Amino acid sequence: MRFGKAVAALAVVLTAGAGGIWLTRPELLRFASHTAQQSVAPANSSVRALYYRDPDGKAAYSLAPATTSDGRAYVAVMPGDEKLSFDTGEEPAQVAGGKIKFYRNPMGLPDYSPVPKKDSMGMDYIPVYEDETPDDGTVKLAPGKIQRSGVKSEPASRQIIRSVIRAPGTIQIDERRVSVISMRSEGYIQKVADVTTGSRVRKGDPLMEVYVPAITNAAADYVATMRGPGERLGAGARQRLQNFNVPDAVLAAIERDRTAPLAIEWTAPRDGIVLERKATEGMRVDAGETVFRLADISLVWILIDVAERDIGRIQIGQSATATARAYPGRTFEGKVTVIYPQMNRETRTARVRIELPNADLALLPDMYVDAEVGIGKAEAVVAVPDSAVLDSGQRQVVLVDKGEGKFEPRDVVLGFRAGGWTEIREGIADGDLVVTSANFLIDAESNLNAALKGYAASGAPQ
Repeated sequence: MRFGKAVAALAVVLTAGAGGIWLTRPELLRFASHTAQQSVAPANSSVRALYYRDPDGKAAYSLAPATTSDGRAYVAVMPGDEKLSFDTGEEPAQVAGGKIKFYRNPMGLPDYSPVPKKDSMGMDYIPVYEDETPDDGTVKLAPGKIQRSGVKSEPASRQIIRSVIRAPGTIQIDERRVSVISMRSEGYIQKVADVTTGSRVRKGDPLMEVYVPAITNAAADYVATMRGPGERLGAGARQRLQNFNVPDAVLAAIERDRTAPLAIEWTAPRDGIVLERKATEGMRVDAGETVFRLADISLVWILIDVAERDIGRIQIGQSATATARAYPGRTFEGKVTVIYPQMNRETRTARVRIELPNADLALLPDMYVDAEVGIGKAEAVVAVPDSAVLDSGQRQVVLVDKGEGKFEPRDVVLGFRAGGWTEIREGIADGDLVVTSANFLIDAESNLNAALKGYAASGAPQ
């Protein structure tokens, strides 16, 4: 029974060793030696081995002599061996001759003592030595711990960081390219050209013939002044015709023929499509009444709604592309021209306008499209992988690998993020070796060291 308890106690020690606990503290070594002497060595016999370990340093142990699969004998571990460690490849901690600064809670709690003590479960507080807490702000880890933790590092480099914001949108007519045709005086429509809603017209194409008494009278006055000596009167009569918005071609014909037309041919003022036609032959038209509405769609707008979090990343002049379901595989190029100065309260989005050419008139008003706005910087900036940044919300830290197991936490100022890279505006230089994997473990060690230093500064024995 007594031997069985001793074996069980030794098994606990071995299990702790396999988990990465150093058996280099004197109290642990004394416990292991005492247990072995009680269990396997009679009082009147020579000292025997505590246990036997794999000759290759693997996590394999035995209480009795054993051999590997290829026939090599296990290495005997004797009591009193203060270099003992169950961590493969790990350097033993220094325990002899070092000055103890204070003792910390064995469970990692923020509880420290200037003298040895036990916690509520009877576990001894762990001594912290002067050489275990470097004063230069770095964290030092043994090679074995670095290997087990999977710590990886790579240099910061200059990268071009770009991304896109995707949003659905609709095609809208450019407000500046819409024309309304109406009479500025009462008149009658005598004839309407073969133009309907949706027709495409060019500037100067005939739309209708109208009889407007006021225009006919002004034209007669103009012709009379051209036949007489009154140059000033002629200029005034011509101006009255222009005030009625008479087409330039009609004015030219009056000046050429020197006759006042009864009906005037009204033409399209721009290239475009007919959005609205109200003109009907024989109808009476009041002053200001719209008879045609035209729009030039050779340049159109895309209106998209962008989430509030992305508005700050969009700037006027940024390139944009659009695709439409009607034209698979085709891409339309444009640029951002306006960010509307108001947020939508319900959706928390802001409207953004993209202008793009539509020379072949393929894009039609109210058509749905998918837009992409390119964001980021065209020039290369110092950047690190996203995994290298430890962001607590109030503080952003990157761990710099100083070599020889030393790691330095540095506060950084972050910039743009995209494509797995984060811009570093301050704190890291091009070529600095930064930790990209298992950095949160090193950061936890760094925070512990900072807490220890804070305790030491507040009154722990020096």
